[in-house]
Amino acid sequence: MRIIIISQNEEIFLPNSVDYFLRRLPNFVEIIGVIIFKPSPYGEKKTIFSKIMSSLKIFGIFFVLRYSMFILKNRLFCKNLFDIFKLHGIPVIDVKEQINSKISIEKITKLKPDLLISLASNQIFKKSLLEIPKIGAINLHTSLLPKYRGLMPSFWVLKNQEKETGVTVFFMNEGIDTGPILHQKKVKILNVKHWDLIKMTKFLGMEAVIESIKKIDSGKYKLRPNNDNKATYYSFPTKADVKLFRQHGGRFF
Repeated sequence: MRIIIISQNEEIFLPNSVDYFLRRLPNFVEIIGVIIFKPSPYGEKKTIFSKIMSSLKIFGIFFVLRYSMFILKNRLFCKNLFDIFKLHGIPVIDVKEQINSKISIEKITKLKPDLLISLASNQIFKKSLLEIPKIGAINLHTSLLPKYRGLMPSFWVLKNQEKETGVTVFFMNEGIDTGPILHQKKVKILNVKHWDLIKMTKFLGMEAVIESIKKIDSGKYKLRPNNDNKATYYSFPTKADVKLFRQHGGRFF
């Protein structure tokens, strides 16, 4: 099975979880390339200054300082996502344009992938891209869809005091987190910090993707509807949302 991975160079959580994923892939899988975009945790492109100012306004100075320390530590002492793929001998596909651009489509088409896998990708896949792979494109989302579509589901489940969450692997369509569900895994989340929940769901998600690949290869799977009538959608939190999160006992670190 020829697979292309599409991701972003998130520095804190992705490198270790992707390394975990690559070390556990079944033998029939060939990762023929990876496309890595610049990180945009806000779901849109912003300058470094505007990201810092937004974070200060929404989360406060303590959060920004702690997060900055983690980034600095990782840059000085840890491998980034490019290093991880190089370690596993997986070539980086040079894509400087948007994923749906004509040049990007041509480069991906030439590689003849069977499957595209989105791992925390920050781009929306359009029809021309989704039609390239023989099997389709799957995405990992860290919530139990159809609930908590959109951004930062790990924050929202804690803010809303859910007792459990999980991860979902689904076949992508042109909507946002709306495609048919292939596989889900659940986890209890009582008294867990936001930072730890992100790490937990990242690794749980990699296991779910591996299990999904095996299901696809066997042909023995049944898709479940990602029911719009039961869906909830969340965007990036506001300062008021963060205040309620903390009032409900939520902790980031």
